[in-house]
Amino acid sequence: MNDVSRLPGAAHHHWQWQLRAACRNLGPGRFYHPAGERGPEREERDEAAKRVCAVCPVRAACLEHALRTREPFGVWGGLTEEERRMLLTARREPVGAGRAPAAGTRGSR
Repeated sequence: MNDVSRLPGAAHHHWQWQLRAACRNLGPGRFYHPAGERGPEREERDEAAKRVCAVCPVRAACLEHALRTREPFGVWGGLTEEERRMLLTARREPVGAGRAPAAGTRGSR
């Protein structure tokens, strides 16, 4: 079950960007993989979805929505669910976390 607590609510202006989405009338099959889909079939479907996203006028808004709501499935804003998870993880990690200072440099002052 999805956690709807992060959704922006029913205010029309929160969803207006979807009316201009390139995927609006394409159906979900290109953007959500069927259960058990793996390998070349999944990669081809993801790439087809990303081609639609690449020319979409609201790609940034779509991606921001997916990141903000932690959308767990499908291609949103040109990124797969795995790519979005990696992006969110990278955003949470402090710069240099877990790395030793480079040779010839001092640690924290």
